[in-house]
Amino acid sequence: MSPYLVLGIVLGYFLILILISQITSRNADTQAFFTANRKSPWYLVAFGMVGATLSGVTFISVPGEVGNSAFSYLQFVLGNVVGYWLVAGFLLPMYYRLNLVSIYSFLEQRFGPRSYKTGSFFFLISKLIGAAFRLFLVAGVLQIAFFDAFHIPFTLTVVLTIALIWIYTFRGGIKTIVWTDTLQTLFLVSAVIFTIVAISRSLDLNFSRLIREVYTDPNSTIFFWDWRSGDHFLKQFLAGMFITIVMVGMDQDMMQKNLTCKNKKEAQKNMLVFSASFLVTVILFLSLGVLLYIFAKEHGIALPENSDDLYPMLALQHFGIPVGIAFLLGITAAAYSSADSALTALTTSFSIDFLKIERFEEHKRRRIKKWSHLMFSVLLIVVILLFRAINNQSIVVAVFKVAGYTYGPILGLFVFGMFTRRKVKDKWVPLVAVISPVLCYLISINSALLFNGYQFGFELLILNGLITFAGLLIISKKDAQ
Repeated sequence: MSPYLVLGIVLGYFLILILISQITSRNADTQAFFTANRKSPWYLVAFGMVGATLSGVTFISVPGEVGNSAFSYLQFVLGNVVGYWLVAGFLLPMYYRLNLVSIYSFLEQRFGPRSYKTGSFFFLISKLIGAAFRLFLVAGVLQIAFFDAFHIPFTLTVVLTIALIWIYTFRGGIKTIVWTDTLQTLFLVSAVIFTIVAISRSLDLNFSRLIREVYTDPNSTIFFWDWRSGDHFLKQFLAGMFITIVMVGMDQDMMQKNLTCKNKKEAQKNMLVFSASFLVTVILFLSLGVLLYIFAKEHGIALPENSDDLYPMLALQHFGIPVGIAFLLGITAAAYSSADSALTALTTSFSIDFLKIERFEEHKRRRIKKWSHLMFSVLLIVVILLFRAINNQSIVVAVFKVAGYTYGPILGLFVFGMFTRRKVKDKWVPLVAVISPVLCYLISINSALLFNGYQFGFELLILNGLITFAGLLIISKKDAQ
């Protein structure tokens, strides 16, 4: 594909986002940046959250991973769906009742200032590393597909990318993102549908035969029952449920979108519709994965060494220009729909939780918000370039996994605060939150020895939360009231 065509696609994409930003950020104050004045249509939020949830890593990895683990990922997603229902039933009503902007304010009301800042700090670390990791991986694909042709160095690619995100989010914030996420979800889903249609035409499959090919393929196996395996159904399901509760329901990034709805009822409606849309979209991705392997086999195409390269390779080299364009728009949308909302959530959490922005007048709030947004933009650039400098994929992935450990203390804090009435010694909470992930890591690396061959998967989050809960129990006492 011509690099000039790719340039036109990428520039056109960002021009549309900037135009949306100009329209949505008119007369926007800091309240609009943080909450969209709680006027977002629930159906818009529901559709847009699909793109924000499916990052660029998911866009690339899920179809290729089908060849390694079949449809086992769907077990995890089924747990996600139940998690979304629990968030809608328990967490959203609490957030609306307390009228929260930053959800970590709950920890201050329940425990005290150090618990509050501990929860917010762990979110900031997790989200910063997670967003940088996802952008790093996708930026590498875009670098090879386009920027190398113009001899643009990776550093400049990253700086320009983050600068463009800053431009279309710094004024409207979450108010803008609700609308841009909708557009990005449309591009992402369209890319998958375009590719499936191209494969069905190439293999001369009508709709019913297409369904049958996917259903009967060995790679479409969903349920796995070996209890020692990380793919065991119960492990995947429970992990998916708890990860959703934490990384959606206790995550400022995802909850900030939900809290832009007009009221609790609309926010709950949004979450339920989104969960169904998300499930359908993941099934599309997994089905695409099966079809990619069938296509490669039918046409004698050698599979790439890394399964993540399968979809990009076929889309850009074998399916023609329309699918190539759709793929580039899809991967760009998947990457930046999660990055832009992460940047806004980081700004919101830091401004409210640490700088206490609500104390100031509007003109001072604007200045604080602007510089906080710029600071996190620079930090994202720095972390991405650090990943690049390390130049060791296994180390980078390890750093990302370490960031995942930091959601465990958030889970423990929220569960303890919601389901007990005990008072904690607030000054000891940061220590408990640090010790918990360390203990969790030590148990994980020795699990096969300790538990007769058992290996932890995503359910490590549950263990992490339980250790935090136990630590909080130790430093707590019964409420005298």
